[in-house]
Amino acid sequence: MPSSIAENLVYRSVRGNFCRAILAALLACIAAAPSAAQAPRHPLDGLTATEYWAVFEAMKASGRVNDKTLYPLIKLREPPKDEVLRWKPGQAFRREALVIVKQEAKTFEAVVDVKAGKTIAWKEIEGVQPNMLMEEGKKAGEAVKELPEWQAAMKKRGITDYETVECFGITPGWFGTPEEQGRRILRVVCTDTRGTWNANARPIEGLIVVWDANEGKALRVIDTGAVPVPKAPADYDPESIGALREIPTPIRMEQPLGPAFRVEGREVSWQKWNFQFRLDPRVGLVVSQVRYADGDRVRSVLYQGSLSEIFVPYMDPADGWYHWTYFDAGEFPLDGFSTSLEPGADCPENAVYFDSLFAGPRGIPKRNPRAVCLFERYAGDFAWRHHVERGYVESRKRRDLVLRTMATFGNYDYIFDWIFLQDGTIKVIVSTSGIDAVKAVAARTLAEDRDGSVARYGRFIAENTVAPNHDHFFSFRLDLDVDGAANSFVKEQLRTQRLPADHPRKSIWVVEPETLRTEQQAQLHMSMEKPALWRVVNPAVKNPLGYPVGYEVKPGHNAMSLLSDDDYPQRRAGFTRHHLWVTPYRAEERHAAGDYITQSQGGDGLPAWTRANRPIENTDIVVWYTVGFHHVPRSEDWPVMPTAWHEFELRPSNFFARNPALDIPRQK
Repeated sequence: MPSSIAENLVYRSVRGNFCRAILAALLACIAAAPSAAQAPRHPLDGLTATEYWAVFEAMKASGRVNDKTLYPLIKLREPPKDEVLRWKPGQAFRREALVIVKQEAKTFEAVVDVKAGKTIAWKEIEGVQPNMLMEEGKKAGEAVKELPEWQAAMKKRGITDYETVECFGITPGWFGTPEEQGRRILRVVCTDTRGTWNANARPIEGLIVVWDANEGKALRVIDTGAVPVPKAPADYDPESIGALREIPTPIRMEQPLGPAFRVEGREVSWQKWNFQFRLDPRVGLVVSQVRYADGDRVRSVLYQGSLSEIFVPYMDPADGWYHWTYFDAGEFPLDGFSTSLEPGADCPENAVYFDSLFAGPRGIPKRNPRAVCLFERYAGDFAWRHHVERGYVESRKRRDLVLRTMATFGNYDYIFDWIFLQDGTIKVIVSTSGIDAVKAVAARTLAEDRDGSVARYGRFIAENTVAPNHDHFFSFRLDLDVDGAANSFVKEQLRTQRLPADHPRKSIWVVEPETLRTEQQAQLHMSMEKPALWRVVNPAVKNPLGYPVGYEVKPGHNAMSLLSDDDYPQRRAGFTRHHLWVTPYRAEERHAAGDYITQSQGGDGLPAWTRANRPIENTDIVVWYTVGFHHVPRSEDWPVMPTAWHEFELRPSNFFARNPALDIPRQK
């Protein structure tokens, strides 16, 4: 990577906007030059193409797989944390892959020594179902079209030509029925895409096939009655929308000297930040070894942060809808948890892109182009300012670094941003867009829903189309290492204090800190009536004023699950009972609802781990934070939803001696 001096010399020798644009593009390419095909540079780098092929060959050579074997998940098996922390650039490091193997009805876990090309561990995991695979859903969707009972139900709906009918098998959760015992269940639903690009808008309502994916057969066909397929306009391409508004005057993000960050492999250096990232095929972006340069000290903030799970339960009790209770990360890790980003739209013009690699269901590596983007941005905000006497103002322009990826799960698009601020704050944003899941109804509009039964569990968003109410919960796993791994968790409660009767004031509020010592003490939720600050501190390191250094987990807008504790979906999503949990670090504890979510019976993950009520004081701890919101659909959500943003922050709290952004220079 050229030095900034060299960049300036080259740039000054170039004349004209065209050449400058070429130079900027060249510098951006250089910044992102290390590709996923090269050898890994860091112990936490994702698997390369060569390594995926080594896993493929090792599994074939193991003698335990055959041409029917499916691989629901292949991913990096991280080295032990102490090994990573001791590692120095240039030293060798272990490379292992975790392989989930579906062998007919059985599930196995294998560990492959990637360098040696050998399978070093193999065990059957009994009583679980691995995540669903696309080919299973497609295969079931095609097979149901041969069922006479399904064909008869379609004929009742006036559909005899299946050329435009698309069917797909989806995981139905778990409800404790005899039918589910020992089976890999899918529920197959269909849409009629005739005359539209938007297949989600044309549900064939009330027809569901319960399918055994292991046996490859239908268990039963559910027909709750024919409802006409909606015909309301549903496409959102420019030709379908009609007259478009005028193109506004341009706003451009340009960096003629190239980006100000440096990338080596998947290690990023920007301003005073340094971190490593990869794209995990189950949970998406994994940000590791986040450090901040404070004077001549490089200080650890976060060993690793990532999404852990997503829970999306729908609120319609109808036969075709009550099972819509999805765990998007655990049940559907599709296409390596990423979609290709659209340059200039999903990310600004100055973004640098990174491809991702993942293994398909047969273990063969695939590349997803532009899966991650990295860019600096200025949105007209300031880092700090003050108006001094006599009209003199000190104000500093704020610049952020954004690491972004997106994932599409069926009808929903999720956007995940990890944003690094110059003042030492890390902001995590999850955004939602895409298309509402909808059901066809006989009533054309709310006016025809005379008794209110049609829109009882959702809202009309188009003619003959209701979008059911639903929730979104995103659990994040945050392994904070604040100036080292030995940390504690402090809850600072804000309490009202009554003042003496002879005081002019009657009350004030005070901060009462409490170090939480066990897991069950640290099961917390937000409360406006009883506000509190949540901080991870290092009790052995004090700032110059005597406070233990720390980072605050600062919530944003949030929600609580409204499902009852005995509801099967809520049993499976026990992590949503609290906004925040704290556990002692365990390498194997990764997923808030457990490792195997498909048809899980509940109680796994955080509820199971914290039952032991382990100590969490002055040790290596992990914070689990859940962002949630209730979605009551509206007509503005159709045919594609405006993006909604939800966030939280990891914010320095007595970590620095003073404002770390003081040294931002003036910019014209």
